[in-house]
Parts: sequence; structure tokens; C-alpha cells
Amino acid sequence: MSRIYLIHGDDRLVPMDEQGYISEDRLQELLARYPDLLAGDQPSSESPRRWLLISREVGVPDEQDGPDRWALDHLFLDQEAIPTLIEVKRSSDTRIRREVVGQMLDYAANAAIYWPIERIRREFEERHANHTDLIAQLLGSDADEDLFWRQVEDNLRARKMRLFFVADEIPRELRRIIEFLNDEMDSVQVLGLEVRQYVGEGVRSLVPRVVGQTAAAQQAKSAQATHQWDEETFFVELERRRGADETAAVRGLLNWVRDKKLSVEWGKGSVYGSFFPAFDHKGKRHSPVVVWTNGYLEIRFDNMSSRPPFDREEKRREFARLLSAIPGIEFAADRVEGHPNFRLSPLTEADDLARLLSALDWFVEEVKKS
Repeated sequence: MSRIYLIHGDDRLVPMDEQGYISEDRLQELLARYPDLLAGDQPSSESPRRWLLISREVGVPDEQDGPDRWALDHLFLDQEAIPTLIEVKRSSDTRIRREVVGQMLDYAANAAIYWPIERIRREFEERHANHTDLIAQLLGSDADEDLFWRQVEDNLRARKMRLFFVADEIPRELRRIIEFLNDEMDSVQVLGLEVRQYVGEGVRSLVPRVVGQTAAAQQAKSAQATHQWDEETFFVELERRRGADETAAVRGLLNWVRDKKLSVEWGKGSVYGSFFPAFDHKGKRHSPVVVWTNGYLEIRFDNMSSRPPFDREEKRREFARLLSAIPGIEFAADRVEGHPNFRLSPLTEADDLARLLSALDWFVEEVKKS
């Protein structure tokens, strides 16, 4: 155990000895109460992180609309709407050396696919009665709350997130794994955080330190700061990844959006670009699909389910039936929740692109009639 010293106002030196935590829950409680322990200046010294706690013990399912299989210790967001997943272990827990890594990767892989943004937002608002004030403190008084939550969703779908392993001491074995993952994963930042506790003469000191961040990974992740996509950069990247045929199909979709005089919103993913058509009706923002540069079309049932008339399940099922007329797009009988995604490749056939546009025409008209 190590020791630090405090100098009192009377110039007296007070020794403080390192002390372990009486329980894992105690360290979890400290992180929830004092988010600054996450040491926001250490992961990014040029742009220190500010933290917004969504909740403790956040459930993570392993299938679409399925029950929660796991519980993540903490979920935070930072000012760039990057989800930060935290798993806490004491150094005395033998699971901290390897088992916790598989546990965290399970959480991240499934959260990116199966977490509806409406659920995250609902958990935050139910936990914090002053949720609007907290968003304003994070982003500024003129913050657009809806835009912030759309950015959270974009980051999740693009697998842009941060994984924090937190303990009183990070063992060498875990540190090596963190460094390896952080070097190899493009869109995910993987970090360890030690929060050492020192006690002496009735005073307690907490000393956070980020570990496992190599210089190469830090430089690469800094270069991948939130990127605002636009039409030019989106289509250059889409063609590079998916080729001319899929690019032409997506241009056909974009032309339809403009013919209908809908707005186009471009994502801010650091790795994958995205865009989604959107329009307002009776104070509600409607956005039925998202297109990604990794070659996927995402159906936004989670967005529809809180907006008439698609807040009714039978209307979402009708939309699903229209989309199912396109080869390669199939829905299970009960799969009209969440945000299922499908390959863009079927849309390279003119008839199949026309079926998609016809389904979207129907969607827009149904909303306008409601």
C-alpha cells in the first residue's frame, strides 16, 4: 500500500495511507455521485470530457425487443453524445484479470444493436427530475435536446463509444488487454481507470488515474473526433466502401427526399457516415429510415412508435409488410420495434428501389393524414 501527504494550514504534514474499498458498490456509488472522478482531462487533454450520468445498473438485452440479459454498472454520456460504458471491479476480485473483458465486450456489442435511444432517454428523464437543467449544464443553455439524443443514437449505431474498466488498481494483465484493444479498435476508446483511496486523520482523498492509453491510440482517436458528414463526404465514403451500384441506389433515395421537399439530416459519426430523411408534422419530427456508409439501411421503428399514427402497432406492421415486398428485407411477425437494419444491395435493382420509395411515399401520406 502506498502513502501520500497533505499539508494542513498550520504547516503540519498529515500522512494518508492507501485503503481499499469496503465493497464494489461503494466505488460504484462514488462514481455516480462524483462523475469528475472519471478524470475527463486525461482521456482528452485538448478537450476535457464532461459527464452526464444516465443511470446505474442499465439493462442490456441480447436480442431485438428481448429481456435484459445483463446489467451494466454505469452508463454516462459526454458532451459529444458518446456513450461511455463503465464496469467496476475491486482489484481483489479475480474476475478483473480476464473475465471482465468478455463481460464488457458483450455489453458493448449488444448495446450498439439492441439499445433503443427512447429507452436510454426515458431512463435518464425518469431518474433525474431536473433532466433539462442537466443537459443545459453539459451543452449550454441554448442546447437542442432532441438533436443531442439523435447524436447519441448515431454514435451507438456507428459503434462510437468508450469502454471504462474501473478499479482501485488495474492489474498488469488487464492493462495489456486494454492497450491492445485501444490500439486495434477504430471507433471504440478502451480505457482503464484507477481510483485510489487514501485515508488519514478523518480525511479521505480520492486520486483518479487513466491507464492503458498508448500514445499511438490517443493520436488516432483524436484524429477521429466527431465528424460532420455532408453530401459530398458521405457519397465518397459510400462508394469507397460499397461500390458504384449501391451508391447510385442511395442517390435515388436522396433524389426522392428532395422531390418530396423533405429535409436531409447528416450524421456526425467518426467512422461511418449517415443521413436520414425527416419532416415535421403537428410538432413531431418523423424520420422512418437511416442510411449508413457501411452499406446498411436502418428502419426506425423506435422513432415511429412515439409518433402518430405509427404509435399503433398495426400501422407499423403495415409499413413492414410494404418493405417486405423487397427481396432481402424480411421481418419476423413481431419485429416492429427497435431499429432493424438490412443490406443496401437489394436496392441496386430498379424495381426494388421503386418498392422502397413507394413504401416511403405511403409512410409520408399516412403521417400527413393523421
